[in-house]
Amino acid sequence: CDHKYRSDIESSNKIHNLFSPFFSTAGIKKDIEKLYEAVPQLVNVFKIKEKIGEGTFSSVYLATAQLQTGYEEKMALKHLIPTSHPLRIAAELQCLTVAGGQDNVMGVKYCFRKNDHVVIVMPYLEHESFLDILNSLSFEEVKEYMFNLFKALRRIHHFGIVHRDVKPSNFLYNRRLKEYALVDFGLAQGTPDTKIELLKTTHSEDQQGSCSQNNSTVALGNGVSVSVTAPKQIAQQSASKAADKRSGSLSKIQIKQGRGGKEDSAHHSVQRSVFGERNFNVYSSTYQENTSTKLIKQSKVIDVSSRKLVTKKKIAPTKTVSSGAARRAASSCPSNLTCDCYATDRVCSVCLSRCQQVAPRAGTPGFRAPEVLTKCPTQTTAIDMWSAGIVFLSLLSGRYPFYKASDDLTALAQIMTVRGSRETIQAAKTFGKSVLCTQVVPAQNLRTLCEKLRGTNSGCKRSQGEVPGKSVNTAAGKAESDKPRAPDTLGKQTQHLGSFQEGNGALEMKATDMKGWDQVPDEAYDLLDKLLDLNPATRITAKEALLHPFFKDMRF
Repeated sequence: CDHKYRSDIESSNKIHNLFSPFFSTAGIKKDIEKLYEAVPQLVNVFKIKEKIGEGTFSSVYLATAQLQTGYEEKMALKHLIPTSHPLRIAAELQCLTVAGGQDNVMGVKYCFRKNDHVVIVMPYLEHESFLDILNSLSFEEVKEYMFNLFKALRRIHHFGIVHRDVKPSNFLYNRRLKEYALVDFGLAQGTPDTKIELLKTTHSEDQQGSCSQNNSTVALGNGVSVSVTAPKQIAQQSASKAADKRSGSLSKIQIKQGRGGKEDSAHHSVQRSVFGERNFNVYSSTYQENTSTKLIKQSKVIDVSSRKLVTKKKIAPTKTVSSGAARRAASSCPSNLTCDCYATDRVCSVCLSRCQQVAPRAGTPGFRAPEVLTKCPTQTTAIDMWSAGIVFLSLLSGRYPFYKASDDLTALAQIMTVRGSRETIQAAKTFGKSVLCTQVVPAQNLRTLCEKLRGTNSGCKRSQGEVPGKSVNTAAGKAESDKPRAPDTLGKQTQHLGSFQEGNGALEMKATDMKGWDQVPDEAYDLLDKLLDLNPATRITAKEALLHPFFKDMRF
């Protein structure tokens, strides 16, 4: 029978098989026993069948509950790790109870607690892996998928909830029943006017320990580098207004994984991602306490903490300076000194002496918005819309994950390769960041890019100027994707985009089985362009997206 209409049993088995490589049978049984011991109330209510997911902060189990009517109902049990902050747990529950239960937002049925163990019980929605169905989806199914995702985002944004971790594995999709559910509010934050009381309390605590240091540069080979700092005028204003706080004038993007959990079917991601760590020669110089930074070049790993503290004209003695010692030695530097490491591959003593800027960066790598990557302290619901745009980009291009980077600046460089370096620099200025790129990288034509990656050639007759969007340089984008460029690293990424379709039979579609992919309207790429607007202030909202012409024939 058609894959769209598999039986419930087959669908359920597929989900179980999805996680079988990660969870051994013996290990699962042991975890279930421990859960029963930790929360004994569960024994009389649920029969836990299987572990179906595991993240950084929780594990999810499939269980059945015996109803009074005699029927069994499937439930999803989310066991939060005991070290989770009580306020964070309560905020997640409040998000589920206030905003959940309608408009494709997951609700909550029960909650059990014993000491520091908490189990949230939610309805169970059978779903398939996003990666398994990506290249079999018709264009109409993609349209319905995005429409329902925007409905969920409109719902939570109405309550002032910023999800922060929008991605396919957090938007469950039952293809047969056409049911959807936005899940996992463990990283959620509140807007200034949020209606979720507990998110108001946790807002300050979400300024996590992912503090940035003061300067960051990534060199991408052949003289190409990207650097992000805060403008000097901002630093001067901060110093004059609060000398005792010594606000950092230069913001370094910390090289560190965020709180977001790993995507499911991770074993497919390397061959699927359009960009990858292997495609970049990444160099970043940081001084960081209790952590190490990797130099990714020809498989060599260098501990940055063992490097010497470098001045402008003189190299320090052979004595090794640790990050802590360097910071203590630099702490005596006056706050009004001018930094001499701007746009270089090192951090000077002046920058080390300054306080670190703090900004939220929770989320999953590859889905973080530019304002998150550049440590913008003011982040809104627009970061969810950017993530939705990345999901849409994966659906239109047939590639997942689309972006894959080892650190935030490499991720920003990858975004530049698609959206353009000038556009990125200009947008960063709007939220108080200065981005430096040593070469100009033109923006890509989104239609040309997606069609090349998917291996299709739209039959729609259109001129190159018909795809709107100020950040989509259609003529330049087409030229860049169609002909070889100078041998710079960012340019090689552009050339690399088109090469994926060659020799990959999985992406070569037959004319008789296009499933609507040969007639993708311009409205789809216009919406994508608005979702991937580099300026969060002008990025399309969920409410506006639902009213976009792309969904003109869809019902609310």
